[in-house]
Amino acid sequence: MGRGPLPGPVAAYRRDMRVPASRLPSAPGFWRSPLRGPRFTSLLGLVLLVGLTVLFATGLLSYAAYNPGLDPVNDKTPDRGILGCYLFAWPTDPHWLYRLTQGVHVTLGLTLVPVLLAKLWSVVPRLFTLPPARSLAHALERVSLLLLVGGALFTFGTGVLNIQLDYVFPGSFYPLHFYGAWVFFAAFVAHAVLKVPVALRNLRALREERDDDLISPRPDPPTVSRRGALWVVGGGSLLMFATNAGRSFDGPLRETAVLSPHGGPEPGHGPGGFQINKTARYAGIDPAETSEDAWRLVLTGRTGTVRLGRGRLLGMEQHSAALPIACVEGWSTSDQWWRGVRLRDLAALVGFEDDPPDVFVESLQRRGAFRSGALRANQVADPRSLLALSVNGEALSADHGHPARIIVPAAPGVLNTKWVARMTFGDR
Repeated sequence: MGRGPLPGPVAAYRRDMRVPASRLPSAPGFWRSPLRGPRFTSLLGLVLLVGLTVLFATGLLSYAAYNPGLDPVNDKTPDRGILGCYLFAWPTDPHWLYRLTQGVHVTLGLTLVPVLLAKLWSVVPRLFTLPPARSLAHALERVSLLLLVGGALFTFGTGVLNIQLDYVFPGSFYPLHFYGAWVFFAAFVAHAVLKVPVALRNLRALREERDDDLISPRPDPPTVSRRGALWVVGGGSLLMFATNAGRSFDGPLRETAVLSPHGGPEPGHGPGGFQINKTARYAGIDPAETSEDAWRLVLTGRTGTVRLGRGRLLGMEQHSAALPIACVEGWSTSDQWWRGVRLRDLAALVGFEDDPPDVFVESLQRRGAFRSGALRANQVADPRSLLALSVNGEALSADHGHPARIIVPAAPGVLNTKWVARMTFGDR
């Protein structure tokens, strides 16, 4: 039997359910904001061109600071391939190097968030343009735009979550952020090559072309000028800077970092009152293991194994160094006054008197990442690199790594291992 025509009310209902072409996102009149335009978009794009280039460069430096080619425990991205071709031995001078590069990386990234969101908003009509590709150049532009938008949201999203200590990733933050950043920046470079000449031409133009696809043919009445919109974006960036930059400083400036987990007042008072990332409780440190009677530092090297108690270490020649703590989340402290035994003196106890090698450091820590780490020979040889026993004139507290911790100039905080149990110099 054939199917007859639909009853009148049903047919009318179906006709009413159809979305008119003018109401689809691909329709020229769907996007009606009077703020969108090539000059507005071009100005935001040029700001991002400079900012994202600095952001990517400091991100590469942050990765190099971990010395990922030294030991698998340092490398959370073992399949990096040619993406790690630029790696080099991370220096120890200046001693504030990582504090600077990572502070710039994180603070700049947060400051650019309003600019990035405004830029994405300004070009959203192009994501729905039909046909998808009018030419090869247009197809390349569309692909780069999709990768750029997806990469930006992913890379900035994972970065912000890591800064806020919200580890909700499906895997380790390090490979996710690392590979996401490479995809994002590759798309960014491709898009910049295609669009920078156009952006410069738009900024030099006295008036905008009315037939540009970003300009609505039927714009709504404006509630703010484009200049006003730029002031709003700039104000948002300034607010992000003002409420986050203080994490890299001590004292009153840190209290301005109200959006940072390491902002606000210092966590304690006195010589050990400065910032920490992992408490002894979080790391699973058993106080019985760190007592004077129980704890022994095990050194292994060319001539065998040596075990040293804290009293024996205190009896060795003590040295001091003023060094900061700086972490991947972008927070840091000012220089703290550390005192302890030089790493190169410990290397000499196991047969490396003149040529201290790389060292593999293991902690009593039971939970969390970087329970062990490796340091390069140049870091071991630096006279400021210490197995610290005290800080700012007092013995280390449990949260700062008692009974002993590593402190190395310019190294990321996670490589300044706390609650040190064993050090292996040379090949393992």
